[in-house]
Amino acid sequence: MKLYELYEGWKNHLLPEDRLVKIINETSKQRLKICKGCPLHSTNKEGYVTIRLDEHCTECGCTLIAKTKCLACECPVGEWKAIEEYKTIKNGEQ
Repeated sequence: MKLYELYEGWKNHLLPEDRLVKIINETSKQRLKICKGCPLHSTNKEGYVTIRLDEHCTECGCTLIAKTKCLACECPVGEWKAIEEYKTIKNGEQ
């Protein structure tokens, strides 16, 4: 995950732009559903032990509550993609 993606995910989680709230929440909900069923999810990976309290991806290490709200981000194993329309939405063209 690139630094700007990390920033975007946490910004969208903590202080989302009003005009993006709906798409961020819908996208995150769909992505979290996929992640919760993935064998790489921190609660699903067999034999995985950690002191982290957050739900995270064991492949990339990202906290899922923020990663799934980053519209420019993709799953590291290809389970979900970036939102293609994100650039248009971000630039206020929607």
